[in-house]
Amino acid sequence: MGDLLLARHGETEWSRAGQHTGRTDLPLTRHGEEQARSLVPLLAGRTFALVLTSPLVRARRTAGLAGLTGAVPDADLREWDYGGYEGVTTADIHRTRPGWDLWTDGVPPGPGLPGESPEQVGERADRVLARVAGALDEGDVMLVAHGHLLRVLTARRLGLSPAEGRLFRLETGTLNRLSLEHGRPVIAEWNTRP
Repeated sequence: MGDLLLARHGETEWSRAGQHTGRTDLPLTRHGEEQARSLVPLLAGRTFALVLTSPLVRARRTAGLAGLTGAVPDADLREWDYGGYEGVTTADIHRTRPGWDLWTDGVPPGPGLPGESPEQVGERADRVLARVAGALDEGDVMLVAHGHLLRVLTARRLGLSPAEGRLFRLETGTLNRLSLEHGRPVIAEWNTRP
């Protein structure tokens, strides 16, 4: 049984500013490209039974700069749809909605963006986990995607509710590894950088 490796894309202008970036397709900053390239030595010598990326450019570019080949875009790996909070910081949301919490409250719809609840993101994460199950029998699997989505996916892999993704802070441009211990999923590495 292989390990499930997760890479959060490199920095974008909005991730640097703390803005919720769901469906907005932003490029990496120069620093984000450096972060992506820094994953190369961490992945050196590894082979993957399957490599999936979010279809958004920041994830696909990270995969390419990290030296991952044969990556297949998967729509279920796109970031949380932040609805009316797309491009807005948590601090700005708290000005009009004190106490708001993404993990328990979800987001309201916005122009052309319906928004998602933690449970809806969890359903997508569950589909990805089901999709990669067979490949994990053959070896390691690599997913390159986004912070909140990967946090939910980690929670679901560990048997937790989608909202428990709140427990796993995930930095840009990092490598993370979920493995097995005594047949149970565990976190083996988190926020690894060279």
